[in-house]
Amino acid sequence: MEIRNMPNKFVPMYKKIEHYIVEQIRSENWKPMSRIPSENELADQFGVSRITVKNALADLVERGVIYRMQGKGTFVSERKDEDLFSLGTSGAETLLKNTVGFLLPRLDNRFTANLLSGIEDALSDKGYHLLFSKTNDSQEHEIRKIREMKHAGVAGLIIYPVEGENYNHEILSLTLNKFPLVLLDRQFKGVETNSVSSDHYKAGMDAVTHLIELGHRNIGFISTKSEGTSSIEERLAGYEQALEDRHILIDRSFQMTRLSMSNSDEEVMEMIQQFLRSNPHMTGVISSNFSPHVIQAALAMGLRVPEDLSVVFFDDVVYPDFSVVPPTAIIQQEREMGREAGYLIVHQIENGVSDYRQIKLPTKLVPRRSTGIHAAEATTAAKDR
Repeated sequence: MEIRNMPNKFVPMYKKIEHYIVEQIRSENWKPMSRIPSENELADQFGVSRITVKNALADLVERGVIYRMQGKGTFVSERKDEDLFSLGTSGAETLLKNTVGFLLPRLDNRFTANLLSGIEDALSDKGYHLLFSKTNDSQEHEIRKIREMKHAGVAGLIIYPVEGENYNHEILSLTLNKFPLVLLDRQFKGVETNSVSSDHYKAGMDAVTHLIELGHRNIGFISTKSEGTSSIEERLAGYEQALEDRHILIDRSFQMTRLSMSNSDEEVMEMIQQFLRSNPHMTGVISSNFSPHVIQAALAMGLRVPEDLSVVFFDDVVYPDFSVVPPTAIIQQEREMGREAGYLIVHQIENGVSDYRQIKLPTKLVPRRSTGIHAAEATTAAKDR
């Protein structure tokens, strides 16, 4: 593959502050064990917020350049000449100018694999490389991986945030410092940044409308925790709006949004079965996560799908026709989402972060055998004939 040398025009402010501190130490303006200027003083000097200075200092503390003493300030570490020389070659000056980092909670299904493939396609098309890492559904891991990629000197980051996350301070810092960043399948409230996602609100409405047109009125919603995960919040909002538009009472007992990615399969099955037993009048359900578990749980209880319970999946399964019950599914354009994110991050790297774009791609509902006419509607239709 031909590698093109793309210019890297952007240097974040926290990196400039790091450079300044290292040069002050290397030139011996700041001696070992001496106290450096405070966060407020550096913030005033560079015209930035304290959080920007905190990030610069945190990076240098991790690298052993400086150290903190509670209540006394920040001091220069004792370092050998060769250690200081290595700072210029192993740190911020060795930037991966043609590389974009991508953080993903997990890589265990077709959806996430297609996202990754789409991003790689777009970056390769523009002469960039991809540095990928999983965060294992952990905000702590996500923060650490962001820092590692920043230290590696990636030119920009694409982040698929972990579920239930309003934001972490590392992502907020990237945004405040105008570091090239694209959020994938998420938006953070009150945080202005670039994002690429599906139109989850419209998808939620489409799923409910499909069930209503089949005669269902008591429609449930199953997902992981919705708070802090914009995609699920939007699906739930679309679900409720579609019910409201048809003058159907919104029954919160039909909503079960407490599953977790840390739950075992057995725990998920038990929670879903408990939910179904508690709502015997529910004839349709929209599943935002763990969709195959919903059908398995229903069948294990002796319920028939779709005769007793119609189920709409969010995201398709591999080889749906070979499923016990081929699922009606909301299908996202995940490969195209990845491509859009890849092209958007390259645009930021090469042109700077001057404005923000929120790209929403349409979804498609594909009817299959997991949804059917409600029994009462079917009986009425038979009588009419």
